[in-house]
Amino acid sequence: QVQLVESGGGLVQAGGSLRLSCAASGRTFSNYIMGWFRRPPGKEREFVASIIWSDGSTYYADSVKGRFTISRDNAKNTVYLQMNSLKPEDTAVYYCAAAPRRSVYSTTYRYTRFYDHWGPGTQVTVSS
Repeated sequence: QVQLVESGGGLVQAGGSLRLSCAASGRTFSNYIMGWFRRPPGKEREFVASIIWSDGSTYYADSVKGRFTISRDNAKNTVYLQMNSLKPEDTAVYYCAAAPRRSVYSTTYRYTRFYDHWGPGTQVTVSS
């Protein structure tokens, strides 16, 4: 059974940095897509970034491109989201997600319905 557990959220001032971690367990993830999503207050869950576990290819939402970096550590079965130059509008609950690589079209990795497994989320609050 796949389990995902996020950590690393917290309160940070605008311009600061945080690194989120997603510990994945329950199977090997070599043929998986791992994603980060977020739900801002009062809004729908939205795509942040994704990574193909096998080759490390990454994809980002335009709103975070150049500020956030997604990566994975094969030995630790962990996916990271390094967030720099944080803005108040980055305030949200951040979720880790996983899915088998059923599609080669990276645009599909941006949709919540693509993912089978979700973590409980971690709160990130950016103060102005």
